[in-house]
Amino acid sequence: MNNHSQTAKALRILIIGTGFGGLGMAIQLRQAGFEDFLLLEKAGDIGGTWRDNSYPGAACDVPSHLYSFSFEPKVDWSRKYAPQAEIHGYMQHCVDKYRLRPHIRLQAEVRSAAFDESAGLWRVSLSSGEELTAEVLISACGQLNQPAYPAIPGIEQFQGEAFHSARWRHDLDLAGKRVAVIGTGASAIQFVPQIQPRVAELKLFQRSAAYVLPKADRAYRPWELALLRRLPWLQRLDRSLQYLQHEVRGLAFISLPWLMKVFRSGFDRHLRRHIPDPALRARLQPDYPMGCKRILISNDYLPALAQTNVQVIDTAIEAVTSTGIRTRDGQEHACDVLIYGTGFAATDFLAPMQIRGRDGVELNQAWREGAEAYKGISVSGFPNLFILYGPNTNLGHSSIIYMLESQFRYVLGCIQALQARGLRYLDVKAQVQQAYNRRIQADSHRTIWEQGCSSWYKTASGKSTNNWPGYTFTYRHLTRAPELADYDCIR
Repeated sequence: MNNHSQTAKALRILIIGTGFGGLGMAIQLRQAGFEDFLLLEKAGDIGGTWRDNSYPGAACDVPSHLYSFSFEPKVDWSRKYAPQAEIHGYMQHCVDKYRLRPHIRLQAEVRSAAFDESAGLWRVSLSSGEELTAEVLISACGQLNQPAYPAIPGIEQFQGEAFHSARWRHDLDLAGKRVAVIGTGASAIQFVPQIQPRVAELKLFQRSAAYVLPKADRAYRPWELALLRRLPWLQRLDRSLQYLQHEVRGLAFISLPWLMKVFRSGFDRHLRRHIPDPALRARLQPDYPMGCKRILISNDYLPALAQTNVQVIDTAIEAVTSTGIRTRDGQEHACDVLIYGTGFAATDFLAPMQIRGRDGVELNQAWREGAEAYKGISVSGFPNLFILYGPNTNLGHSSIIYMLESQFRYVLGCIQALQARGLRYLDVKAQVQQAYNRRIQADSHRTIWEQGCSSWYKTASGKSTNNWPGYTFTYRHLTRAPELADYDCIR
C-alpha cells in the first residue's frame, strides 16, 4: 500500500472508506480518467462492514448476483446468498483487477475535515496528526460501521469475556461455555445457530421478536456454475430477474402495505413448522406490523431456538452484574461469555468524525434534528462534500449496490462539472435541500416503516433518516445527472 506523505499538494479527490461505496466510486473515477484520488481506510484491510462482520454464519441477505457490481459480474459465487468471506474476497479481487492498491492508504483514520472556503479545499486531519487537502471529499463510511452497545447499567462490571458481534473474538473457544446473547437482529439470527451446538447453554435476550422468513439459499450445483462460466449472459439475466422480484416486493413496503399479509402467512408457517412449543412460539410473535423493522431471513435460526440448551428471555434487562445478567423480575442469569448482537449506530452517519463546512458550521449541528441530504448525497453548507449511502438511501427491499451505482454516476457528474466549468465548488441550495427533504418525509409517512414501531431506520424523535421511501428505479432516474441549477456554482 502507498504510504508516502501526500501533504505537499492538494489532491483532486479524497474518499473515506473502502467498503463497496469507496471501492466502486474509485473504479468509476479511474474508468472516467481520474487518477488523482486517494482512499483512506481506518483499519488494516479494505472491506468495510464485510471486513468487520466475520462472526460465524455471516452472510448476505440479498442474492449474490444482485449484491455485486453490475460492471464486475462474478459467475462463480458458491451459493445463492454469498457468505462473508466470499464477499470480502470479491472486494479484494476488485481492488486488484482495477489496480486500486496504489490509491489506498490503510491505518489512516480521519479525525476531522474542515472546508476552507477561500481556497475551495477540504483540509482533512488524520488521527496520526497528518493533514491532507483535497478539492472534493467523498464520504463512503456507510450506515453500519459503528457498533452500538446497549445502555445497560453495570455493563463494565462483567467479569467474563464480552464482545460485540462486529468485533468477533475468533480466539475464544465457546465450547462448553454458558453464553448470553443480547439482541435478536440480523447478526444474531446468523451467529446463534452456528454457536448453539457448541455451547453448554445459550440465553438469548430479546427486546422485541423479529419476523423471520425462510431463506431461499443453497449451494450452486457444479453444472450451474459450468453453465454460468460458458454463458456469462445468464448471470446478467438472473441478476435482472432477481432485481424485478425484489422491486415487486417493494410494493408491500412502499405503496400497498396490505400486501404484507402474504409475507405474514409465510412467517406464521415458518414459525409453526420449527417451534412446536406454543409458549415459545408466543414469545417469538412480534408485536408490531410486519416490515416496520427489518425482515430477517434464515432457515436455521428458529430450529436453533427450539433446542434444549437454548432459553429465550423476553423479560427486560435491569443490569449486567459481575457474573451475568439480572432481569426486571429479579432473576440472575449467570454466564461465562456475553455477546452483543445489538447492531449499529445507524443514524449517526459520519460520526465520530467532525466535519465542518462553510462558516465553521459542524455537520452534527446541521443535523441536530436528524440527518438529511439532497438526494442522499449533498448537504447545503458543505460544498464539494458527497456522501455515498447517505441519509434516506438505505433499502428494505433490494440491493444497496444498485443505489450506490446510481450515486457513483451522480457524484462523477458533479466532479466532471467542476472540472469542465472551472468551478471552485458546488454547494446545494438550502431551499432545494429543504423542499427535497419535505417530500422524502411525506413519502416516508406512507411506508410500512412508519406503521407503529421504533427501529434503527428512524431517530429517537421519529424522523425517518435511513430508508429510501420509493423504488430503486425512481432513485436511479432522480440521480441520472446533476442539475446544476440546484447548486450554487462558485468560481
